Amino acid sequence: MAAASNVNENVSENVNESVKKNVNELVRAEKLVAGGDALGRLADGRVVFIAGALPGESVMVELRSDKRDFAKGVAVSIVERSPSRVDAPCPRIAQGCGGCGWQHALPDAQLRWKTDVAADALRRIAKLPSADVRAGGAVDPWRYRTSLRLAVASDGTIGLRAATSHRVVAIDNCLVAHPALVALLPMVRVKGADEVSLRVSVATGEMTAWADTARASIDGLPASVNVGAGAVIHELVAGVRLRVSAASFFQSGPQAAELLVTYVREACGDFLSDSHGPLLDAYGGVGLFAATLAAPTAMPAIVVESSAASCADAKVNLGEGAQVVRSRLEDWHPEPVRLVVADPARTGLGADGVAVLGATRAERIVLVSCDAASLARDTVLLATAGYRHGGSTVLDLFPHTPHVEVVTRFDLV
Repeated sequence: MAAASNVNENVSENVNESVKKNVNELVRAEKLVAGGDALGRLADGRVVFIAGALPGESVMVELRSDKRDFAKGVAVSIVERSPSRVDAPCPRIAQGCGGCGWQHALPDAQLRWKTDVAADALRRIAKLPSADVRAGGAVDPWRYRTSLRLAVASDGTIGLRAATSHRVVAIDNCLVAHPALVALLPMVRVKGADEVSLRVSVATGEMTAWADTARASIDGLPASVNVGAGAVIHELVAGVRLRVSAASFFQSGPQAAELLVTYVREACGDFLSDSHGPLLDAYGGVGLFAATLAAPTAMPAIVVESSAASCADAKVNLGEGAQVVRSRLEDWHPEPVRLVVADPARTGLGADGVAVLGATRAERIVLVSCDAASLARDTVLLATAGYRHGGSTVLDLFPHTPHVEVVTRFDLV
């Protein structure tokens, strides 16, 4: 058994100090669960969720929330250390930065654990004990982010929020951010806004800055940075040039977008070569999938997206060969299609979204989920609508965080 060692100080940010119990107990961490905590069991048999622990570790847990059926706590020392544990390289973590909660774990292990989390959710919630769930690809663990949403401190400086807190941790470097964004961090000053978004294009070097309020001012930027909701960059994904406005959603970077396109294309299979029906790109954003999966002449696309900025980008990115509909998917009048690609928000499709997609009578639905629990809930709803789970691939698009991305195929039965 290894000698005990202290856990990174930032773990203390993950709990509510007002419910601190000051009770320590030695616990074996069994697995990681959605949200990033480890699951273990107390001596009395109750489940305990442990911030800062890794699977297989024995840790001293300080309980911070003590309920009748479960407890929450923080690992205050590691008694038996996982071989996948490393010292977090970013000094901001010790200051409480909540941007990267898993820097104390090897990147390869992170993807494996995320795959386990997805499989566990399908087993528990969707009642699919033998679901086909496999690990896919991962972006580079460092310097992968070309988009950053940053918090603004009271003095106008920018940083990231502490874990489970509104406190802003000032940063002048970020190990997961593109170097061009890192260069801006100590320069930017913001007034009249709580958050600011920065973005850079790997393909062109274009940069944008945007705060979602008309009264905001962003100072300290080089003249080369375009400011405002109408500012745009252009990025290359799967050989396709895409316009992305500052106010539009895009992936963490082009690596993430490329990985998604690769695995979504694989899940679509032969349906992409079928010219008998259009592709429905639901929650389509700037048209990422419609633009990269199939030639419009072979398979025209319908993009349904609620954001005005994203719809404007999609119209540019797709040209005359596609139909772009600005609407919530739940309010869209369904049309017959053979293939759907859906990339909803973290809450998933939900009953209303599944009802709309089911009404298209698509023979295949490829669902991109960014939450394991919502994937499992959507799997149950899609089964009720006549769709069978055909396999899930887990991607790591946000290394050093517990965020999970899963591409899943569903076939009409």
